[in-house]
Amino acid sequence: MEPLWSEQSRSPESRGSRQISDRVRAVAVPIVRALALDLVDVECLGQGGRMLLRVYIDKPGGVTVEDCEQVHLSLGHALDIEDPVPYAYTLEVSSPGLDRPFKQREDYRRSLGKLVNVKLRQPVDGQWRVVGRLVDVNDQGATLSLPALEQGRAAQRASRSVGRSTVQIDWERIAEARLEVEF
Repeated sequence: MEPLWSEQSRSPESRGSRQISDRVRAVAVPIVRALALDLVDVECLGQGGRMLLRVYIDKPGGVTVEDCEQVHLSLGHALDIEDPVPYAYTLEVSSPGLDRPFKQREDYRRSLGKLVNVKLRQPVDGQWRVVGRLVDVNDQGATLSLPALEQGRAAQRASRSVGRSTVQIDWERIAEARLEVEF
């Protein structure tokens, strides 16, 4: 998976947490895949005996409590054997939530066809956000299909135009993106 952050920008403490979460991710990936689920993220919060490991899983249609229980049980046993965490911790397994920010390009790929809210690094015509349906993800950025009311100059200046009703936003232009909850 391709992270959307730079390792150089992290403090030594967060790099240590990142190393632990990377080791936990390596143990979790085959377990989660074997259960026909997607591993969305692993967070390592706190230090020492108060560490919290959060593992986020997903699948088309959403995860169930039973999915979380199965991953918790299987991953818990595997972590006991592999021992990637040098001290006591609490393991949590859950769905990532509807409005979580995207952290990796895979989050964008998983959300193809869904409505997303993209916060830009610089305002364009006074607009800090672009909302549209995610129609493509590639090495350059994400392409959104915009509702008719948002096809104005702000969207055109945010990135290069792909067509009348779509706009591609380059990765470096994206400050944050998340699903827009639809009812």
